[in-house]
Amino acid sequence: MKKETFSEKESRDIIAPIFDALIYCHNIGIVHRDIKPENLLFSSKNLQTGIIKVSDFGLARLLTADQLATTTCGTPGYVAPEIISEKPYKEPCDFWSVGVVLFILLSGEPPFYHEDNFELFELIKKCKYDMDKPAWKGISDDAKDFIKKLLMADPAKRLDAKGI
Repeated sequence: MKKETFSEKESRDIIAPIFDALIYCHNIGIVHRDIKPENLLFSSKNLQTGIIKVSDFGLARLLTADQLATTTCGTPGYVAPEIISEKPYKEPCDFWSVGVVLFILLSGEPPFYHEDNFELFELIKKCKYDMDKPAWKGISDDAKDFIKKLLMADPAKRLDAKGI
């Protein structure tokens, strides 16, 4: 909470176990649907030794292979465009949310922000975010590209477990 931004290495070390946890959940049919910093807990204050854990499965849903979720849920700044658009969805919505978290870790601010939720949802649906601010000057093209592949409006084109 005290750090405003994290290095690429720190961000990678934080995000990698989150991907591992989500891939495990997805493999057994669970979609979390509310990935955000408040639901990512460290076992200690030391980032090097602490273990990160995904918590709060209150909005999670068990899906069989041929099912899609349809409930509109999640935290406004982290929710995927397909959920906002009320389209049936699956696991890629969680990877979108990880992209939002990673964006925040590296830049110190969310990719999508507006006081009005309707306007916020329009920004999310249009996938309209900015990596031209000063906070992004020292961030590698690879890290930016990785985030762009996670913050892809079309869930079929979004980076998934096979591409990570």
